[in-house]
Amino acid sequence: MNEPASREEKLELAVELLAHLEHEELALSDAIDRIETVTTSPSLTREILDAAEKRGVIERENARLRVRRGGTYVNYESQVVRREGEFECRRCGTTITTGHFVKLDAGELGPFGSSCIRKVTGRDAGGDDAET
Repeated sequence: MNEPASREEKLELAVELLAHLEHEELALSDAIDRIETVTTSPSLTREILDAAEKRGVIERENARLRVRRGGTYVNYESQVVRREGEFECRRCGTTITTGHFVKLDAGELGPFGSSCIRKVTGRDAGGDDAET
């Protein structure tokens, strides 16, 4: 994937990613881990969290987030695309030969390895990729 070109595109992609998490509640650190697949800018991360809260996507309380998504989550059959090639996982940096990309209305995010795609979408509580 090409990086989203603008700050606004990154914001929209990250807010949409938060709206599509598998679990309704997660630690702020886990949310930031997901946001960092879009940006590592601390100011943009704060802007993303603020925008998600203002839009009713999340509620923040202490160091936890509650996702108010109304039952939407990433559908692996229609929203996750696998591509073969030489990739570097966007989350953990591992070299991978199968890249998983998440298709969202705001754009495409990836590539991710098989473990990291589950982490980014909230389907898995842990695990960095160790695959090639």
